[in-house]
Amino acid sequence: MHRSLIWLLLAGCLAAAAPAPAATGRVIKVLPQFLDRKGRNSTSPSLYERDAYQAYLRLHTNQISGMKFNVQWKTKGASSGTLKLRVELRGVVRGGVPQELVLEEPVKPGRWFARWTHILLRGEQYRTLGELSAWRVTLWDADQLLGEQRSFLW
Repeated sequence: MHRSLIWLLLAGCLAAAAPAPAATGRVIKVLPQFLDRKGRNSTSPSLYERDAYQAYLRLHTNQISGMKFNVQWKTKGASSGTLKLRVELRGVVRGGVPQELVLEEPVKPGRWFARWTHILLRGEQYRTLGELSAWRVTLWDADQLLGEQRSFLW
């Protein structure tokens, strides 16, 4: 009886000393959308209208004032540092000059469900980038990569 109590106590101490699982995460979905001069990506809440308006803006580029990246992401486990979303963009300015731009947004983890974060590219940054040719969105926990999504041309 005494020996089994010692083994039970030893097993309990070892279980308590086990490290907590590291954070894991992933980027589930990325929706890049154009914004008009009023900062809208759609003229109504309908998904059909949003897609139709995005097609309209692609044809009428003089009415575009920027882009919005809607990113759905999720994490599990304890984060060791600060979580952040990084959007890396590649564009081409008139004359064929390639440009690169990096946008970062600190985020806070959710409990059980995925979260959405909106990252804006507007004004001078949008004009400097030129026509967007490729993008990559990554989720970071301090310096550890948790997940990514990228466009076909990345």
